[in-house]
Order: sequence, then structure tokens, then C-alpha cells
Amino acid sequence: MSRLTTKVFTAAMFLALCTLAPGVGLSQQPQPMNEIAVSGGTSSGTATMGTMSAEVEAAGSPIAAVKTAGPEAMAFDGANIWVAAQFNDTVTRIKASDGSITGTFVVGKRPVALLSAGGSVWVANLLGNNVMKLNPTTGAVVGTYGAGNGPGGLAYDGANIWIANRSSNNVTKLRASDGAKLGTFAVGKRPMNLAFAAGSVWIANNFSNTVTRLSTTGAVLGTYAVGRGPFGVAFDGENVWVPNYFGKTLTKLQSKDGLNLGTFKMGDGASGVTFDGVNLWVVANGDNSVMKVNPGDGSITATYATGSGPFAVVFDGARIWVSNFASNSVSTASVN
Repeated sequence: MSRLTTKVFTAAMFLALCTLAPGVGLSQQPQPMNEIAVSGGTSSGTATMGTMSAEVEAAGSPIAAVKTAGPEAMAFDGANIWVAAQFNDTVTRIKASDGSITGTFVVGKRPVALLSAGGSVWVANLLGNNVMKLNPTTGAVVGTYGAGNGPGGLAYDGANIWIANRSSNNVTKLRASDGAKLGTFAVGKRPMNLAFAAGSVWIANNFSNTVTRLSTTGAVLGTYAVGRGPFGVAFDGENVWVPNYFGKTLTKLQSKDGLNLGTFKMGDGASGVTFDGVNLWVVANGDNSVMKVNPGDGSITATYATGSGPFAVVFDGARIWVSNFASNSVSTASVN
């Protein structure tokens, strides 16, 4: 399987860092995923609407296009997949059941994180230093709230939105109902992503090679060493999982105390991660693939080819969706 020969990073994410290292061996030949093209375009002040054929063509072939560029972040709202196009300053809504594109909506500058929470869709705008709250039905912006410098990760604790601020090395807590700022808390260097798990907020500190665990009041409960370049965070109901981008590994932490339960070899550029209720799915950005991982022993049980430069992965209850940053597309496949 070929790998990217140039960096596949978001702008302002990993400046001055080395190019991707060669990929590691995977458990088997990658299986193709269906790919939905989201070919490049330019930002405008008007939402772009479009419809895509529900008919799925041969695996790996594009089946629709919408004006968007640099898709990185994704979220599932219970019915739709939302994709952030950071170079267009837009988000696109895709109907999960048939793949039809039902809207593209203008947001802030450089959207790099998405979250569906509390009946709204939240967008973190990296260069806008703010987050936006969207109506998921209309796509309208119903609120814009200040964050720290370089907001790039979002999580929800059941009442509040937590924002990882990549450039100011802290996280911001907002009340979800009205966007009121409830606090800002220092964490490690370059907090990339975060998740709410087992009553705590877990933050992947990309430049510190650590994960910080906060209480919902913002108190530091622990800082745990992981691999090189921790990127994402996922919870399987018992343990916290952290892909390490530069380490090409996946770290398993016990959620009750942060105990390191193992580090497992993954593909090149381990980045996005999600749990489908049975298996973990880990994106290998440098290998253009997504891996299905057994949470019991950390073994890779299947590998699927994606588009170029994949970053995020989400589960809609039946299918896995992956955003392909370099090929302006999303890929999808059944978990069965």
C-alpha cells in the first residue's frame, strides 16, 4: 500500500516538524471503502446545497461532490454525518442512511473540530479563536463564543462543552445551554483532542507526549505518559485509548486511575479513533487506511484503504466514516 510522500497535516498543526516516517506493516491487505468525493472549492457567504445519488457505486469510486476542501473533523448527530472543511470555512451535512449531501454551511475561520451535543452541532474555529453552536436542522449559527488560542478539540460532559486550545496549552469550559465561559484550565503542550470518560475529561497533549485527566471542576487528577505525539482520545466504556501520531502506536489507559495497560503497534500517523461498541477503529494518516482493533488485546483484525491523508473517524451505528484531508473526500464502510 502506498503512503503519502508529503506532509498531510492541517495548516498550523505541526509546523516545523519532520515529514512522515515510512509506514509499519499491517495485519492484512487493506479492504477498499466506498468514497464520497468532496472536491475543492472556495469559501463564499452563501451556503452551498446539493443532492447526491443514494446509489453506492463500486468501492473506492467517488459518488458525489460538494464544494469543500481540507476535510478533517467529523461528527454524527444521530442521523447525519457532519464534515468540517477547514480551507473553505464551511461544514457539510451528509445523510448517513443514504449518503445524500443535504447542506453546506459557512462557519468561522479554519474549522478543525466538530461535536454533536445537547441538540446542537458545535464547531471549533482554529484561527477564529472561537466556537460556534449550530442548529442541526437549518445549519444556522445560533451562537459564537470565545475560546483560547487555536481551539481544535471538543468534548461534552453532559452539561458543558470542553475545548482544547492548541496554541495556549489549556482547555476552556463552556456551559452548553448558553455558551457562558465557566473556566480555563492549564494542561500539557499542544492539546489536540479530548474526550469525556468515566466522569473525567481526558486531554491528549501532542507536544508533551502525555494525557491530562481533569475533574469536571477543572482540577488535575493525573498526568500520564503515553507514546510520541498523542492525537486522539476514545473511551470503550472501561478504558481510555490514545493513538500516538509519531509513535505509530495506540496506548490503553485504565480509566479509573490512568494505569498504562499496554501500547500497541498501529499504522503510520495514528490519529483519529472511535469505538463502535465492540471494536476500536484507528486512522493511519500516513498509510491512507483505517484499522479495526480488538480492544481486548490491541490486535489489528482488519485494515481498510481510505482516501489520501485520513484524519477523523466516526461511527453512525452501522457504518464507519473517515475524512480524507488530502483527497477532499470521506470514505465509508460497514462494520460487519
